[in-house]
Amino acid sequence: MAKRILLGTRKGTVIVEQKDGHWSAKNIAHAGIPVCYVACDKRDGTLWASLDHGHWGPKLSRSKDGGETWQDVLSLKYPEGARYIVKYLPTEDFDPDAPAKDPEYKDATVYKIWNLTFGTAEQPGRIYAGTIPGGLFVSDDAGESWQLNRSLWNHESRGGNLFDGDATSENKWFGTPASINYGVFEPGIHSIIINPQNPDRLYMAASSVGVMQSTDGGKSWTSANKGMLMDYLPNPEAEWGHDPHYVTACASQPEHMWQQNHCGVFYSDNGAKNWRKVSSVKDGVHFGFPIAADNKNGLCAWVVPARADSERMALDGGLFVARTEDGGQTWQKFNQGLPQQNAYDIVYRHALDAADDMVCFASTTGNLYLSEDRGETWQCLGNNFPPVYSVRFA
Repeated sequence: MAKRILLGTRKGTVIVEQKDGHWSAKNIAHAGIPVCYVACDKRDGTLWASLDHGHWGPKLSRSKDGGETWQDVLSLKYPEGARYIVKYLPTEDFDPDAPAKDPEYKDATVYKIWNLTFGTAEQPGRIYAGTIPGGLFVSDDAGESWQLNRSLWNHESRGGNLFDGDATSENKWFGTPASINYGVFEPGIHSIIINPQNPDRLYMAASSVGVMQSTDGGKSWTSANKGMLMDYLPNPEAEWGHDPHYVTACASQPEHMWQQNHCGVFYSDNGAKNWRKVSSVKDGVHFGFPIAADNKNGLCAWVVPARADSERMALDGGLFVARTEDGGQTWQKFNQGLPQQNAYDIVYRHALDAADDMVCFASTTGNLYLSEDRGETWQCLGNNFPPVYSVRFA
């Protein structure tokens, strides 16, 4: 059973530990610095944090002693010549059928390290990182050096190989509002999934792009969006432009994959060959950001629903967690121990996690909740944390 909860918050890294049946928070690390994501590399116990330093820019930090001390490591950097086609936030009079304008190019800079995913036991030192503006980086020496995955960066869906010249195809990767704070409107990779039974099978998800897969360890990529729908585009079944908020898979049954999408909850039982929408609007299960898959039962997942778009807060002023155990055919709602009045929490895409019978989430209002019975009852572990960006068991 997990004994630590790692929080990435707007003001630093918080580690909440269980001792003698009681949960308590250690002193904050990276104090005052926004921390996008914190996770444990379970191969060797190293803790990793993605820092969003306002002055120095994005950095990575790691701890080899359980969070007592931290060491900054080499930050990610795009190679010389890496360019992308600029995207702009659509205006109210945006016409998707209007003739495309000539592309505008920009040299790539890392604005945000949004996600870290660790390789399998057979891949010592392998770490993946997803960034805004839509770059996938890989390290094979435990973060000492990083390389851009060029096959994804140069994919025809985003204009082709811009290292060698101008675009040879149309850029169909759209931007994410999460990048607006950086003064841009570019896509971002927030989800990276490795099939533990076959580490050459990789998935990544980006907003607003969709899901892509590789069967050869990242040498080539194809879209994996069949069955996904977009109610905000003239063609809801278009191949590109999807806005998955988070994508995950069952650890022991990795062909079972789940995503919380801007347009609903989607599930695949065949490794993303196709998806089906499994929202239940009558139960309030449709819009939200995070989703967590059970690590043993591929049919089981949890979501923390919210109101969509401009409101972006808990449904009807109350928090609840929904769980399915049959691949999304039915959903159960649980709220015992959660506030049911005047709750305005929103839970970000990385701020929900599950490990065996334990489920944990935290919100932008600094509330941290834990369930030790698979989400059926909840206890509050704290109300005064900084706004929380990520939650991971360790």
